[in-house]
Amino acid sequence: MAKIVLDGVDKVYSGGVKAVDALNLEIEDGEFMVLVGPSGCGKSTALRMIAGLEEITGGELRIGDEVVNDRPPKDRDIAMVFQNYALYPHMTVEQNLAFGLKLRKIAKPEIQKRVNEAAAMLGLEPYLKRKPAALSGGQRQRVAMGRAIVREPQAFLMDEPLSNLDAKLRVQMRASLNQLHDRLGVTTVYVTHDQIEAMTLGDRVAVLRDGRLQQVDTPKNLFDNPANLFVAGFIGSPAMNFVYAELQQDGTGAVLKFAEHSLSVPSAVVDTKPGLRDYLGKQIILGIRPSDFEDAALASRNGGSTMDVVAEVTEELGTEINVIFSVNAAPVRHEEAAALAADAAGDGEEPETALPLSGDKSLFTARVNPRSGVRPGTSIALSVDVTQLHYFDKESGLAIGHR
Repeated sequence: MAKIVLDGVDKVYSGGVKAVDALNLEIEDGEFMVLVGPSGCGKSTALRMIAGLEEITGGELRIGDEVVNDRPPKDRDIAMVFQNYALYPHMTVEQNLAFGLKLRKIAKPEIQKRVNEAAAMLGLEPYLKRKPAALSGGQRQRVAMGRAIVREPQAFLMDEPLSNLDAKLRVQMRASLNQLHDRLGVTTVYVTHDQIEAMTLGDRVAVLRDGRLQQVDTPKNLFDNPANLFVAGFIGSPAMNFVYAELQQDGTGAVLKFAEHSLSVPSAVVDTKPGLRDYLGKQIILGIRPSDFEDAALASRNGGSTMDVVAEVTEELGTEINVIFSVNAAPVRHEEAAALAADAAGDGEEPETALPLSGDKSLFTARVNPRSGVRPGTSIALSVDVTQLHYFDKESGLAIGHR
């Protein structure tokens, strides 16, 4: 096992395209680190530089105590699991698992021991004599992971290994990956664009955008204390709602006003955000997570702030209802929001200049109790948990009071 350190690492392609920009990241010995971000953010490039599959333009990469910038992949003592499995179709599962060890001239008894241990760990014992064509997608992915495990490397590098699996298999494989990491304790760097994978797998998660590290923290802290608008909007599903709001003095507390809505924030809550009082009398960007709404008729808290809205669309998911409604306020127009909207548009589509909106109104999502009677076209009073609001500087997009 080994600590991996990226110290000011750059990757510049021909034409001056900077895929990774001064990336500083310390991955602790035995840590499961997830790199996440939209398409083209540089996460796979960073992983390939750790693997030695991409040359480093600038900065320093250390694995353990050694600088490995110029060391070939075979000498870095890492094992990589790819998105497409990369199994040898003419070999059995057992032969696929053993192949890399044979190339390294490992003794036959040791090869057999490692293959048997990996097969038992991954539930592959019944399939050892089968070829990849006779396996399901999930079984093939387990073989690919087994091939990495038998190497007993200093680190595992995984590039979107679950993206080819269906939803149910992805859930099962996430659980298997968690168990494997707990058992093996090997330093793991995992790349994904799927934030659910990132949040459920990572000891820590590094969010990248345009080749730059935006924030690295535990999944809970990323969700509760995002550093900027981009992280706030990228982490969490459904995405955080944003709106321009006036922050005004209200006795010893504050009140947030936008469109026809007004949310009272007690002084004790204001004081938990260092520097927020400096924005009294100014316009800020307010963020509200869908999960911090509730149908006021079913809310456990009495009093507090509410928003009276008309449901335009409802998504009944069994465990909750997503209520989609519009707010008569100008949509947030900021480069961070534009980056989120461009990612939501997908490759090959024209990026938008703001988050989703309806006409010139902002489109909000609230997640409420499944026992709510809300239906499309009906009015609903939504209770808002004002202790969980997020505040961002209108110009910089940075979170106000971020620790």
